[in-house]
Amino acid sequence: MHLEVRDADAHTVAEAAGDREVFLAWEGVYAPGYTIVMSGLVPAQFYKVRVDAGLAEALVYITKDTVCYHIPFGEGKTGHPPQAFTGERHYLSIRMAETADVCTYRNLALNPLDQHGDQAEGIYPHASANVETRGEAVFAARNAIDGVIAPLSHGEWPYSSWGINRDPNAALTLDFGRSVDIERICLYTRADFPHDSYWTGATFIFSDGSQERVEMVRETVRPHVFEGPRFCKKGITRITLQELIKAADESPFPALTQIEVYGRESGISRDQTSI
Repeated sequence: MHLEVRDADAHTVAEAAGDREVFLAWEGVYAPGYTIVMSGLVPAQFYKVRVDAGLAEALVYITKDTVCYHIPFGEGKTGHPPQAFTGERHYLSIRMAETADVCTYRNLALNPLDQHGDQAEGIYPHASANVETRGEAVFAARNAIDGVIAPLSHGEWPYSSWGINRDPNAALTLDFGRSVDIERICLYTRADFPHDSYWTGATFIFSDGSQERVEMVRETVRPHVFEGPRFCKKGITRITLQELIKAADESPFPALTQIEVYGRESGISRDQTSI
């Protein structure tokens, strides 16, 4: 495996290589156009990736032999921790995931290093949406799977969320990149009242063709939890959240802080300890 930092002209400014794991510590300052390139990977495998000391390590499923992480700058960084990608010393790593990392019951939606749009190509899970408020990073779909839950305000990190720009046809799609078996979905809706509104209902569309209509109420920090036989789905590759019904209140601003999807990789039973 090979881990590189490249500048805006695609010149390598720092690099490291290894077999099953690579660690890269380097001194320098990021500038617009910098990327982190991970190559020599085995497609359709799980990796644990850290792109910065200021971001949590992510367990991701990678489908290509080379993937790229684009360093966010300016407005594009407002959905990330302010300490990330700053200063003159940086630490990155990638390593092949262990069996225990993959086989466990976990939040299958979590991906702190998800990127906007096609920048995330080849790395899963990935969140996308047909609308994001004013195209701003603080309201991008990726914010809903970054693992940060701070619903009592809105705006820059840690209060970033998925904003729907007042569009009743807004929909968020969560792509796992492979088949998973799910048992429970949690939605943390933003609750910066009275600025915010909330949803009273929504529909989940699953990749197997099934649909589940749910009801919601006004919440602050507690999640809306959907579980039971209706939400035990096997072999799911994608979930779409749509048909969002806004409450009849004065605010036009409902939003989603986080979606969590709990389950296992398809074909992994509760008592199985190896892939």
